[in-house]
Amino acid sequence: MQLTHEHEQLRDTVLRWIAEQVNPHVDQWEREEIFPAHQVFRQMGELGLLGLTKPEENGGSGLDFSYGAVLAEALGEIRCGGVPMAIGVQTDMCTPALARHGSRELRDEFLAPAIRGELVGCLGVSEVGSGSDVASIKTTARKDGGDYVINGGKMWTTSGTQADFCCLLANTSDGSAHRNKSLIIVPMKSKGISVARKIRKMGMHSSDTAQLHFDDVRVPQRYRIGEEGMGFIYQMEQFQQERLWGSLNACGMARRAIRETIEYTGQRKAFGRSILDNQWVHYKLAELQTEVEALHALNWAGVEMVVRGEDATRLATMAKLKAGRVVREVADGCLQFWGGMGYTDEAPISRLFRDMRLVSIGAGADEVMLQILSKFMGTFPKND
Repeated sequence: MQLTHEHEQLRDTVLRWIAEQVNPHVDQWEREEIFPAHQVFRQMGELGLLGLTKPEENGGSGLDFSYGAVLAEALGEIRCGGVPMAIGVQTDMCTPALARHGSRELRDEFLAPAIRGELVGCLGVSEVGSGSDVASIKTTARKDGGDYVINGGKMWTTSGTQADFCCLLANTSDGSAHRNKSLIIVPMKSKGISVARKIRKMGMHSSDTAQLHFDDVRVPQRYRIGEEGMGFIYQMEQFQQERLWGSLNACGMARRAIRETIEYTGQRKAFGRSILDNQWVHYKLAELQTEVEALHALNWAGVEMVVRGEDATRLATMAKLKAGRVVREVADGCLQFWGGMGYTDEAPISRLFRDMRLVSIGAGADEVMLQILSKFMGTFPKND
């Protein structure tokens, strides 16, 4: 896809903001295991970065997904994975269904302030025992008068300790598992919502990840996104955008890992010459760079399909699968060339090694991606 001057201007704006307002604080946010989402998102809102692809009537820019893709890649320059992940939740995980299917009132109340960075959103899909198997969630929302009464719990909720609203998937009837669910916007200050715990993770330390409980939480039925019973379908649409966004961001991080490793190995000396002067090292880095560029091509083939209005599920699934494997290979291969320093917390490559392991798990594990692709190929067993 041929990027325009406007795409490049957007990239420059993002990179300048990261260098001036984000990277100087990342080490502190990693130590504190949380970043100030409201502060960061307000900055992004003022720059117009949170609503690139959202409707102009709600304060967005009304641009096509290629601009969101540029943002996702550029965020790979943030020197941690947790902050970009939370931004991605805000722009491409908890708001796409709201923007596409939400009522005008609902968009005015939640989407517009989310685009301005005034409200922080989170996504409530995964549960204890229901991760990649979305159809098996147990959280319920039963009707009572003009309200839904919500009971259940959610797990692995990015920004869950500081979010203002949750895009929640819940069972609203007793029908088929794929037709009994609805997406509902739930204000996080609602009575009955509690943060059971903030989850400590192997990586993504600057992203607060919560386990949430919902005990008789009342919200108006008008907070439902779109039609009742269509939540599973809306969430699957949302997942495809999320997976492609994640692959684009992972590609940006992999490029940064290789660049920083070239810089480090060019300076580090052993046996009278730089590490980079060894043929194995620069050959291996060339191989890794080739893998990253192949991923980049796959990503942008998917972006082009989205821009054309085509169903990019197949390519988005391939990209997500490939991204998880490429970033693991890049992180591991690069860390090896950092030697003992690469095994320390202070080395940027060790943080990337920890953070990027999530790509093969979050938003559907590799095995789920393979299952989806097998169905496209017609090889998946018909009785499963």
